[in-house]
Amino acid sequence: MVFNRIFGKRRRVTGRPPSGNGASSFHLHWQMPPSAPLVGVQATFEIVEPPRLDHLYFWALQASFGDGRRSHGGAHLGLQWNARHPGNTAVNWGGYHHTGRVLDGSRSALPSTPNDPNTRDYPWQPRTQYRFRITRRADEWRGEIADMAAGTSVVIRDLYSPGSELILPMVWSEVFAACDDPTVVVRWSGFGALALDGEVVRPGAVRINYQAYEAGGCSNTTVLTDGGGIIQATNTERTLPQGSVLSDFIELD
Repeated sequence: MVFNRIFGKRRRVTGRPPSGNGASSFHLHWQMPPSAPLVGVQATFEIVEPPRLDHLYFWALQASFGDGRRSHGGAHLGLQWNARHPGNTAVNWGGYHHTGRVLDGSRSALPSTPNDPNTRDYPWQPRTQYRFRITRRADEWRGEIADMAAGTSVVIRDLYSPGSELILPMVWSEVFAACDDPTVVVRWSGFGALALDGEVVRPGAVRINYQAYEAGGCSNTTVLTDGGGIIQATNTERTLPQGSVLSDFIELD
């Protein structure tokens, strides 16, 4: 251990993450070109290798709500592997005001077995593409999910937050499992945004961020491209280091 501290980086590849929320997370921060303010963002998501254990997994598209001067907080839209819901499958659209309080929102038409306003029952399937979309509607922010195979879309609900534009978009995986639990693989593609002037814009690149060892993160999560998008995987060798920038991933609408 002393040798590792002096001559190399410490690694965490077994056991549960000792982070404040008990999760190890890793992110893809979008690098957006200059454009008019954004009023919508979307991403396509697929669970290639699903979880096998009952620990919570959360995969989401996130954006903050801004007004050209400051952020008023943000929200995340995505799928969960969550033992509180039938079949462990759920969808979440929730967020926080910049003061830390949970954002209020409209009542969802989707059921929720634990009666959670943010997290609703949703029967997602592995190896199926889903499109996450966040859009501005008057003074509300709508979260929708589309099943690309079935050609169906459902509104999760609207969140109430100040702000006239979306800033700092990203996608991420938040994993509450042990670092050495069976490998889970997901794929992201189809990153895009809608500007206020109607222009469709895409990130020129994404920057990789892994939760640091010092913050309780697992050292064996990784990001890579596979010709169909960007892969995030757990319990595997890390192939791209912290801070890497990807600009050659394929966009799929």
